[in-house]
Amino acid sequence: MTNVITYGTFDLLHKGHVRLLQRAAALGDHLTVGLSSDEFNAIKGKKAYTSFEDRKYILEAIKYVDEVIPETNWDQKIKDVQKYNIDVFVMGDDWKGKFDFLKDYCQVVYLPRTTGVSTTKIKSDLHE
Repeated sequence: MTNVITYGTFDLLHKGHVRLLQRAAALGDHLTVGLSSDEFNAIKGKKAYTSFEDRKYILEAIKYVDEVIPETNWDQKIKDVQKYNIDVFVMGDDWKGKFDFLKDYCQVVYLPRTTGVSTTKIKSDLHE
């Protein structure tokens, strides 16, 4: 069995999020999503519109997602890879190179982002 993991805030869920999850799931048999907690988002200087509990509920309803775990700090990724026997770590290519240190533990894949959509753009468009 091939275990895959990805991380994110997944706020204001959109087509790009679903495509990332679909493509990540296609790389293995089991997809775990590390979902940024509200407290961790605050540390990152981000504020999600939707609470952690609601974002987790939505992700768990998506057919590509097998498991959702909380992401509470930057340093947990190595521990998660080991704890969940991860074979493939996946992130969007806007993070390219940032997680290469995980190559000592698993395969690292950066997937191209979906053109024309992002949570940042949605938030910006709503303020116009």
